[in-house]
Amino acid sequence: MHVCCKRDPKFKPKKVITKFMPRRYGDLSITYDVLSAFANRYQAQVTIDNLNPLGRLDHWNLTWEWMRNEFINTIKGAHTHKIDPSECIYGPQGQYYKDFDFTPVINCQKKPIISDLPKEKENDDKIGKLPYCCRNGTLLSPIMNETEARSIFQMEVFKLPPDLNRTALNPPQNWKIVGTINPSYTCGPPVRIDPSAFPDPKGIGIATAVASWQITCNITRPKAKAAKCCVSFSAYYAESVIPCNTCACGCEQTSKCDANKKPLLLPPEALLVPFENRDLMAKAWSNIKHLGPMPKKPPCPDNCGVSINWHVDSNYKTGWTARITLFNWGNNVFENWFSAIQMKKDVANGYENVYSFNGTKLPKEKSNTIFMQGLPGLKFLVGEVNGTNPNKDPRVPGKQQSIISFLKKNTPHINVDGGDGFPSKVFFNGEECALPPEFPKSTAAFKSKFGVFPAVLLVVLTFLLLTDWLH
Repeated sequence: MHVCCKRDPKFKPKKVITKFMPRRYGDLSITYDVLSAFANRYQAQVTIDNLNPLGRLDHWNLTWEWMRNEFINTIKGAHTHKIDPSECIYGPQGQYYKDFDFTPVINCQKKPIISDLPKEKENDDKIGKLPYCCRNGTLLSPIMNETEARSIFQMEVFKLPPDLNRTALNPPQNWKIVGTINPSYTCGPPVRIDPSAFPDPKGIGIATAVASWQITCNITRPKAKAAKCCVSFSAYYAESVIPCNTCACGCEQTSKCDANKKPLLLPPEALLVPFENRDLMAKAWSNIKHLGPMPKKPPCPDNCGVSINWHVDSNYKTGWTARITLFNWGNNVFENWFSAIQMKKDVANGYENVYSFNGTKLPKEKSNTIFMQGLPGLKFLVGEVNGTNPNKDPRVPGKQQSIISFLKKNTPHINVDGGDGFPSKVFFNGEECALPPEFPKSTAAFKSKFGVFPAVLLVVLTFLLLTDWLH
């Protein structure tokens, strides 16, 4: 017997295409790329991209959890907080790699903590010389600098059985990233995506990763009494300042103060002194202005390292102005700081100019937000320093201030004095600050442009002149 077979002219081989999930948008996007793979190890690159115009990280710390006993042999462009091979020597890694020298191994922790390198290591042959590395953990807003909104580091990862195959690749899980005075991020699990593309090292064509995963992180709104900055309100028509909320940034010691009591109204000059020096000023102000009896147990401080005062400065027929003042009560210096003000309704449509900062109104869905940063030479918000006479003068906070002007041409319906002149959200370095629950109330003495004192003086002088004329 014999069989004759003919090729089917209509047959078309099916192309098997592995489809991965599309890349997703998040406030922060982390990409885990495997650049090269071997049976027992692989080279990985971690890329952190800040995509939110109001997001930011300073001195970032990144952590994850190895699920299959992997360990980091070498790292470039970043460093681990702990360099200790002992967990490998006495763990399953040491049992499998019996003849392996673990002395130079960087980290064997199940949950390593990784940070960026300082700028001095940027050109280091061993641990530096990577694009987008070595910025001391600063991820700026993409509005400020798109290049400095990204961080990259690389590492060599060793695997254990049963994953001794170049295709057995498993990214770490449970990713977390935090900064100093920055927003809090919640990260999702790694999702397999199409391999990332990179410029070929030889300068010809495009190289692709062996495999890629994306971790999407989003900003979470701070809980009550857990913010990292706070806001006080004041206005030209009110004598008293509404200070930051009690325990706005948390309270640890509440034995001598009340964590739930409303903060005391203050004179404007009290904003320039630390909280511990405001007690006498608040008591004197309460007596002068007849604000009522002082509580037996005073309200606790706001405990914030950064506070912002928003002052409605003027309101006239064709426009109005506000003054924003930033206070740094800590020892840290904020380099390349930024602040953002989100206004109610369409108030920001009347935005005209910021005079001492570099300001701009954001486009599209954030069109009600005004973004501000320091001008060249003024990009540092310095920390608190001693007063002129440290023995008797209170410490002085670092401070920056600017006037913001608005026109009423496009917003004739707004009520500036009624509350429309105050922001609905305030951000500092990406962190949403705690706002007071109320606005300043009008004071009779401030309804007149000239105040009550000249009016009283006028009455006295008139009386004296009349008395003299009668005599």
